[in-house]
Amino acid sequence: MEVRPHRIIKRKKTKLVKVGNVDVGNNSTITVQSMTNTLTTDVKSTIAQINDLEKVGADIVRVSCPDESSTLALKEITKNVNVPIVADIHFHHKRALEAARNGAACLRINPGNIGSSERVIEIIKTAKDHNCSIRIGVNAGSLDKSLLEKYKEPCPEALVESAMYNVKLLEDNDFYNFKISVKSSDVFLSIKAYEQLSKACDYPLHLGITEAGGLFTGSIKSSIGIGQLLMKGIGDTIRVSLSADPVEEIKAGYEILKSLGIGARGVQVISCPSCARQAFPVIDTVKILESKLSHIKTPITLSIIGCVVNGPGEASQTEIGLTGGGQDQNLLYLSGVPHEKVPSNDIIQKIVSLVEEKVKEKNKQK
Repeated sequence: MEVRPHRIIKRKKTKLVKVGNVDVGNNSTITVQSMTNTLTTDVKSTIAQINDLEKVGADIVRVSCPDESSTLALKEITKNVNVPIVADIHFHHKRALEAARNGAACLRINPGNIGSSERVIEIIKTAKDHNCSIRIGVNAGSLDKSLLEKYKEPCPEALVESAMYNVKLLEDNDFYNFKISVKSSDVFLSIKAYEQLSKACDYPLHLGITEAGGLFTGSIKSSIGIGQLLMKGIGDTIRVSLSADPVEEIKAGYEILKSLGIGARGVQVISCPSCARQAFPVIDTVKILESKLSHIKTPITLSIIGCVVNGPGEASQTEIGLTGGGQDQNLLYLSGVPHEKVPSNDIIQKIVSLVEEKVKEKNKQK
């Protein structure tokens, strides 16, 4: 019996898809991805941004390929990065053919603007020849005109119908190495579309709320949509779409996963909002710790609570805990057990040291 059954997420088991050397679906680790915002033809800058994304945990990176010069640049880009590259294709099916030949591990095609079935079939053949997967990327903002005429406006049924039409097209051509997304900037629409799609097929789903907004607004909006779906066991890979540095998308993605106890990476900080009872400056302490511990990849739970109201209780549930105490006698906990008292001026140094020791201990156990 599980200790906390209310926290169990029963993931839907989907088919396995390979994006380069990364597994997506079939209950493999939920991957986090982003997209470059450099000019793809600026090879040096694009490679640098991809490497920055990899450093913060990106499993897969998508690159826009609007023209032949961009798909040609993929040849050099893919040789100089470690993560698999997804070529983002719109309108011109020839860009997909070029991208597959130039090293893309996956082709993102938009059914609403890629053109005829014959063009999709040509993409399928080239993808097969180059061991390239495909993402059927349906978007509420670019649905096929026939679907808009049928449904009058973007709706869950329209997104799913678009996706399933292309699923059949790929299956009829003996191609199964693909995943699907049905994105909208509307959280309600996105959630319902993904729920319906999950019932309609067993292919891995790429989750996201498209055009979610800036760093603050977009992160909240994405966490509501992506988080609800993940809690229902839906989703195999995620992208948080932000009008911000793509690095922030990866960070936000991992925070969503950490909050649900899946795909944990780095330090998960539980901290209070602070009030008049705080025995040390909680807000500044948390800000500094998050910065100093941002390089940690090993999952660690850390609670920073300014007083004894909830401090001991939160510390009992985390690997390292700090509770504010009177007369500058703050109490550190290790695995819920009181460890030592520490003055406020020494909090940062002491916690950083304890976290790094915990990381070494965990890595030895692997």
